[in-house]
Amino acid sequence: MSTSDWKDALGSLLADLGNDNAEPEMPVSEPARQKSSKKDTLTITFERKGRAGKCATIIYGFTVPDNEVQTLAADLKKALGTGGAARGGEILIQGDRRDDVRRFLAGKGYKTKG
Repeated sequence: MSTSDWKDALGSLLADLGNDNAEPEMPVSEPARQKSSKKDTLTITFERKGRAGKCATIIYGFTVPDNEVQTLAADLKKALGTGGAARGGEILIQGDRRDDVRRFLAGKGYKTKG
């Protein structure tokens, strides 16, 4: 079979597929990409941690990569003017800031509980 034969055959096959009125199939991974982290429901809890019994607000339930959680934690700490950390898919904010965290996350489009 010569090079032009298979090109012609492929061209006619593609032309036949192009005439099909069916909608193109979405790749399997497309719905996963469309899912927004903002539709996840995040849980906000209040705990006493550490040796001195310091208070901390914990936010968990993220399904996004750790770098996005760290970016959100940095924005949250800056907005609240407090310290904290992001490790292992959760954010720790110093102090009892549950209401403030809830308002901040709602402004970013996240749903919260707890």
